[in-house]
Amino acid sequence: MTSLSRLAATIEARKEADPDSSWTAKLLAKGPEKCAEKFGEEAVEAIIEAVKGDRERLTSEAADVLYHLLVMLAARDVTLADVLAELERREGVSGVAEKASR
Repeated sequence: MTSLSRLAATIEARKEADPDSSWTAKLLAKGPEKCAEKFGEEAVEAIIEAVKGDRERLTSEAADVLYHLLVMLAARDVTLADVLAELERREGVSGVAEKASR
């Protein structure tokens, strides 16, 4: 199991946790909209660090983006497995052809 898979499993388990005992449970309790907002904030922070060129800060912000993406997905009952299956479906398909098929 990869660290990303373990993180996704932990987030899923936190759905049932007490929001006072878990940051993830607290985010999930605020609903999908708040989870999406937090994901957006973290994505912007990663963009800023990418533009600045600070590799260490970008790495840290990218980890935050992945975490908040998984929380946002969990808030809408979309699993990491669902996303990976979609990536596998797209594998070997040109990005131009994939976008045209939508």
